[in-house]
Amino acid sequence: MTKLAAPGSGATTVDPAAPHDAATHDAATYDAATYDTDGGELGCPGRRAWPAPTGPRRDLAASPFLAAARGETPSRIPVWFMRQAGRSLPEYRALRRETTMLEACATPELVCEVTLQPIRRHRVDAAILFSDIVVPLHAAGIGVDIVAGTGPVLAHPVRTASDVAALPHLEPDAVAPVAEAIRLLLGELGGGPEGTPLIGFAGAPFTLASYMVEGGPSRNHERTKALMHSDPATWHALLGHLAGITATFLRAQIDAGVDAVQLFDSWAGALSLRDYREFVMPHSAAVLAGLADAGVPRIHFGVGTGELLGAMGEAGADVVGVDWRIPLDEATRRIGPNRSVQGNLDPAVLFAGWDAVESEVRRITAEGRAAPGHVFNLGHGVLPETDPDVLTRVVELVHSL
Repeated sequence: MTKLAAPGSGATTVDPAAPHDAATHDAATYDAATYDTDGGELGCPGRRAWPAPTGPRRDLAASPFLAAARGETPSRIPVWFMRQAGRSLPEYRALRRETTMLEACATPELVCEVTLQPIRRHRVDAAILFSDIVVPLHAAGIGVDIVAGTGPVLAHPVRTASDVAALPHLEPDAVAPVAEAIRLLLGELGGGPEGTPLIGFAGAPFTLASYMVEGGPSRNHERTKALMHSDPATWHALLGHLAGITATFLRAQIDAGVDAVQLFDSWAGALSLRDYREFVMPHSAAVLAGLADAGVPRIHFGVGTGELLGAMGEAGADVVGVDWRIPLDEATRRIGPNRSVQGNLDPAVLFAGWDAVESEVRRITAEGRAAPGHVFNLGHGVLPETDPDVLTRVVELVHSL
């Protein structure tokens, strides 16, 4: 079994006194001359231009997921679930019993098997690569571990300009096992009318920065916000560096053959709209713009981001993920008419009994018709105690509507 390569030791040099300049990001800069803020190709409002995919791709023309993500008319409403490959599945718990999370994410054969488990069980319309948002940080040589019951923990938090200057870059070879896992999955997921798309993903720069500055999970993100406001130059240097790591990780997945990517900004909902636009959006936009030529749909998701949805769409996503706090028709109004939406069943409703689940699924699919495309999903990840059979019934119901 192939394991992650030894992390590189390259470091970036940052002038903390220099003004923030989006053009100096490690990731490509957002180019408003190519993509307007309404999501359409300039001169052709309401339609998105799709470049030819980079590299060889499976023939998935019949995929409902890809059609909905592109704002086209799918043969049925597609559905998949965030954290569909995880602790809710007994087969997953059995497989992971003796393996740490980072070890599992670094073992291609195990990544392949875990990713396939919900496809076999639920018949969802897309697979999402089994991984974790801190995998590229660990692969780059940043000292991070995933502690059971806690989450990502940094050995040395990043809080000063010198800390940022010492951060290593991510070399594509360091995530070669991830690419190998993707190649294994492509052979299993097939092509043609029966093929299943594979979604790659990464954590957005802000969410990664929050873990790095706080040293682990945080309820209030106080150190993160303090750095943001007290030392904007260091903050933007950190976010720019993380945008480069994220873009490298996503590009490696695209080059290996994934059919779409999702950028997770789990903690963005902790920000005001003003702070998001000033301190975060340019860096997420840099990541998304750096993938614009890849020809694959780009999904952008955050939790508690109802007030940020318009800005998240402007950042360059083709699909904006919506949590359960806002109806999809209202989300579509805020995002704009030219982007698809994804969501947004409250994961806790899955515990409420089938009548309640069915009622909510029917409401959400009806509200989703306001958008150019709707990918049914939860408003966040599958909770560990969720009954897998309920998820299977949700898939069957969505496909019937």
